[in-house]
Amino acid sequence: MTGFVRFCAPPIPAARVAWLRHLVYVFVIVDALFITTDPIPHGDVPKALYTGLDVRSILHMPAPNPVYVRVLFVVLMVSAVVAATGRLPRLAGWVCAVAMLDWVSNGFAYSKVDHDHFALMVALFVLPTAGRASVRDVTTGSQAAGWAVRMIQAACVSTYALAAWAKIRSGGWTLRWVDGDTLIWALTRRPNGIAPWLVQHPGVCRAMQWIVFFAELCSPVMMWLRGRWLLAYVLFWLGFHLSTYYLLGIHFLPLVVCLAAFAPLERIGPWWWARRARGDSEVRPAADRTAPHPAA
Repeated sequence: MTGFVRFCAPPIPAARVAWLRHLVYVFVIVDALFITTDPIPHGDVPKALYTGLDVRSILHMPAPNPVYVRVLFVVLMVSAVVAATGRLPRLAGWVCAVAMLDWVSNGFAYSKVDHDHFALMVALFVLPTAGRASVRDVTTGSQAAGWAVRMIQAACVSTYALAAWAKIRSGGWTLRWVDGDTLIWALTRRPNGIAPWLVQHPGVCRAMQWIVFFAELCSPVMMWLRGRWLLAYVLFWLGFHLSTYYLLGIHFLPLVVCLAAFAPLERIGPWWWARRARGDSEVRPAADRTAPHPAA
């Protein structure tokens, strides 16, 4: 049981949670302003087009209306700004999490549900549980911080692993999705970048599908990888998301932001402080030479 607890809640510096808060809550603002912008206009459309998701029914969230969505937007922005500063980490964090759940589920209540927000929503609900954290908390290990980070990592991994399962489920164990012309069909619909060249090479497209499928299927090993192997896996996913945006115009920014949970963010502070200290030590001697002597 001790080993299981250490796996689920490893003691890590609370500074990683502090950096994740800055990153995640700032992204919430960007997301609501530029990415998931449908909830505001949804408040003005006929209610006949609204199909509430299960989570909205369970939590008794009301159907959008013009006043409701605009008040929700203000609450989301204010709570995200406060939480990003590190103040009131629990109160502001919980308010932001519930408001973002309402905001995102509203956006998805009229069409498909995008799976790229899953890790982000998990992050918003687990970050407040870590309590207060500072970027200067780089020495003492915190299991509360470790549990929050571990859950975000698990959410990222689940997104990839369940994507592989969806391919198996939709195509059957014959793997029609992976061994078919799925990518060629997508590139034909969105001919960006080198897409016109790729569609002329079906073998290359099929190989790319198999590589991504196996990477998704094996993604749970990321929970055990360390060092360069983990870095290589994360860089692979960053390259994958960059290529899908370049070729198809499809981004997974909420998921990409949450991949930062795999990075040793707690090292940013010591690296920056050491750099500033070296800069100060180089400037002071020069300043001392040019300063007038006290007796002059």
